[in-house]
Amino acid sequence: MMVPGKVLISEKEIKKKVRELAKKVSLYYKGEDVIMIGVLKGAFVFLSDLMRAVKFPVKVDFMAVKSYKGTETTGEVNILLDLREDIEGKNVLIVEDIVDTGITLNAVKRILEKRKPKSLRICALLDKKERRVVDVRGDYIGFAIPNKFVVGYGLDFEEKYRNLPYVSLLKDE
Repeated sequence: MMVPGKVLISEKEIKKKVRELAKKVSLYYKGEDVIMIGVLKGAFVFLSDLMRAVKFPVKVDFMAVKSYKGTETTGEVNILLDLREDIEGKNVLIVEDIVDTGITLNAVKRILEKRKPKSLRICALLDKKERRVVDVRGDYIGFAIPNKFVVGYGLDFEEKYRNLPYVSLLKDE
């Protein structure tokens, strides 16, 4: 059975990093309207904290995509829920929990680019560069992490452990 193991990033470290990212995002979009798009399900916790920490009004929308089964990527990206907002001519910030292989984020980015936003940027809490298969980069990145499966703060293993207030390695019990 897989369970949370060693804490990789503490709740305190996450809160501090969210404030830092919010400050950078606020400076970049100063005086602009922005739609934050959370990639479900993993990003909802990060998005919630980030949107409350920025210094400007935001609209929020969501896309639900699936590309994992257990701890492995399937290599296919399935859109389960699409946006309700029209993003043409608008500033869009994709908010993602983790950039892993890059396959999912790249697919989401390509889909959104076709909808002609004014700007399209990426904010991700975690970046696992060692696993990258597709060259996609975030504009705002919280933490670089090793090539280990992690849970907590919105990230799950088979829909469990999203509620942990920290990011933990997953271990076999």
